[in-house]
Amino acid sequence: MKPSKTLLVMIGSILFISLFGCKEKASKTNPAIASIDFKRGDLLLCGSGQFGELKFSLSCNYETRETFDLAVALLHSFQYNEAEKAFVKVIDADPNCPMAYWGVAMSIYHAAWFPPSKEELIKGYEVLKIAKGLSMDEKQRDYVNAIDAFYTDWETVDHKTRAKRFEVNMEQIYLKYPEDIEAAIFYSLALYSTRDRVGKEYVNERKAGKILEGLFVSNPNHPGIAHYIIHNYDNPVLAPKGLETARRYASIAPSSAHAQHMPSHIFTRLGIWQESIDTNLLSAESARCYAEAAALTGSYFEELHSIDYLVYAYLQKGDNTNAEYQYNLIKDRKVFHSMMLTAVTYPLTAVPARLALENKDWKRAANLELQETDLNWEQFPWQEAIHHFAVAMGAANTNDFNVVEKEIETLKKLHQNLVEKNDKTKAIQIKQIEIQIKTVQAWLNFRSNNKEKGLELMKEAVEVEKKTSKHPVTPGDVLPAIELLGDMLLELNRPKEALAAYEENLKAHPYRFNGLYGAAKANIKLGDREKAKEYYNKLIEMTEPSNNQRNEVKEAEKYLHSL
Repeated sequence: MKPSKTLLVMIGSILFISLFGCKEKASKTNPAIASIDFKRGDLLLCGSGQFGELKFSLSCNYETRETFDLAVALLHSFQYNEAEKAFVKVIDADPNCPMAYWGVAMSIYHAAWFPPSKEELIKGYEVLKIAKGLSMDEKQRDYVNAIDAFYTDWETVDHKTRAKRFEVNMEQIYLKYPEDIEAAIFYSLALYSTRDRVGKEYVNERKAGKILEGLFVSNPNHPGIAHYIIHNYDNPVLAPKGLETARRYASIAPSSAHAQHMPSHIFTRLGIWQESIDTNLLSAESARCYAEAAALTGSYFEELHSIDYLVYAYLQKGDNTNAEYQYNLIKDRKVFHSMMLTAVTYPLTAVPARLALENKDWKRAANLELQETDLNWEQFPWQEAIHHFAVAMGAANTNDFNVVEKEIETLKKLHQNLVEKNDKTKAIQIKQIEIQIKTVQAWLNFRSNNKEKGLELMKEAVEVEKKTSKHPVTPGDVLPAIELLGDMLLELNRPKEALAAYEENLKAHPYRFNGLYGAAKANIKLGDREKAKEYYNKLIEMTEPSNNQRNEVKEAEKYLHSL
């Protein structure tokens, strides 16, 4: 889909000219403000410009309140660049408004995503230095101090510790001002930012979700409440609690590419593939619209992120044609916008890996090449590891064991690279490469006739996987280890154990194509025709209607016709 220019709303030249025309020039005479590289300009909002409804009473001049509330709404849908520009418009109109500086600092923290860069940390620190020098009431000071706790001592204190400081301060504000909806919402965001990113107890997520659900009933069009419910419930255990919200969020903030995409996190967790496809097609279109309007240099991460989810969903429906089409949109791109490079680089390795591995096209996997871009892959070891994992799995299953050994060594180096960074925000990435190494070693042994050793290593990989959460940037593992364990057990003619593995996998990854197919095959070997029929019917139902070319579906249809 091509973005429609008629959908673009350029907010600024008309809406703000009378409000800010004179004051903008006056505010720039303040040396402290002038020294900061604020994002400025018209707000670039695709669609109708709707980002939900909220009223945050802590803005300063009455005449800036509408702009301030829009900035907060943009912040809640992670439209960080546009949020900062809107907060800066408030600063230009009212340089003595401390909450406008708070908003800029929040816009460059992006709590649910990646840590700010050194330049952003310096900027946040300087912005808050201005804010703290202004006159403000107690509540405003509490908000400013809360985010200031994150930027203080950024050079010597690690990100995780400073994020925890922000969470503790937001909890105090939440308890101190029980009537303040935004305090509760930003506290829930802080809880999400300090969650256990590896484990599966979901302590913070449950706590945040409970707070947000209590607010959603009386604030049904608030973008932050809906958005953060989805983030906190983006896991196999809590996902069912987020389905109703997922189906509403896109309509609450229809002008946000991120809001159009986020419902698919829940749809993916529950195996609702068509709804995931529908919402990501809209998100990708909106992202292209924004990138064109903003004249961004290089591809925008929201588009690539949506495409990754699209490919995953199409593959589960057995629709290789549309999956390949989405991949063809990105496979030759070389230049990418610098924002959120984690989300930019992940699809560049994950998408081609999925296309080969999900189809068990081992020859294609073995011959994958790392996409040439203007990026330095050495800076993205986790993403690069996905490529080497796919090549290794392809080589193992085509008996090219020398290549497998070489790829294992590369994976080990990439794993060590991440470990040596001693970055606690990369814990999931470290664990996922560990799973990949054990998985490849398992299949190397299995294919080279050391089957028991292969099975032992595959079980070890599964045990690590069971204790490791999904990274929020990905729709799912490139191939779940427990699904691969099922494949191995099925080859060993141990269908009862294989079925147990497939069924456990389907609990965490409902309606995965290969999981349903594997479970059906295991039941056939066990002689349970009714259960095989049940799984094959699910497979056929899931893949219709679609451009299905998978032989597994034809096999299912043939089996059902034979009954």
